[in-house]
Amino acid sequence: FNPTTNISFSVSKSTSVKLAVYDILGKQIQVIVNTSLNPGSYTYSFNGAKLSSGTYFYRLETPDFIQQKKMTLIK
Repeated sequence: FNPTTNISFSVSKSTSVKLAVYDILGKQIQVIVNTSLNPGSYTYSFNGAKLSSGTYFYRLETPDFIQQKKMTLIK
């Protein structure tokens, strides 16, 4: 992505959701979402304009589910 990307996900029931971005060393860069969400599909934008080029990870956490995916910032 350069410098903005969209992160989309769905939740099937009302639950607490945390969506955060981490650098390659595991340091948390930004928390995008940390709230309770109703069932549905959601899209959030992440702007990496102030970050260096490199590999980052976003992590989606609910009480029942954890997913982590890699993204690469190219400037």
